[in-house]
Amino acid sequence: MIELILGKYNYWVYITLMMIGFYAMIEKENLIKKIIGMNIFQTAVFLFYISIAKVKGGTAPILWEKEGIPYDNPIPHVLILTAIVVSVSTTAVALALIIRIFKEYGTIEEDKILIMSEVSGKQDSTENSKFLSSTSLLQKGE
Repeated sequence: MIELILGKYNYWVYITLMMIGFYAMIEKENLIKKIIGMNIFQTAVFLFYISIAKVKGGTAPILWEKEGIPYDNPIPHVLILTAIVVSVSTTAVALALIIRIFKEYGTIEEDKILIMSEVSGKQDSTENSKFLSSTSLLQKGE
């Protein structure tokens, strides 16, 4: 049993990294820390996919003169390169949104932003109801 657990240590590393990233995304109130947690989670997924491409005794997927030599699967590596580009792009967009949120609310703490948006939402709804009642009076010709 111990050999099975120690023999698959890389899976334990991926699970640990995934849980750290997931915990950061769920538990942290700071938006930057949430983005860091998302990046840790994505890195764990990248490592997992790259590790499953490795074949025991495999070599690089280059044609050799000898037949029957196993080679590593190159497809996961190509897919992960694309996923890394998407990850960097997602992080850049998220950071740009956080900058915009900071300019609007003056904070990047999620709970404070939610409180401020609820307060402004109530003010907007009273202003909207006043606007709607005045426009309905204008449509009636009063």
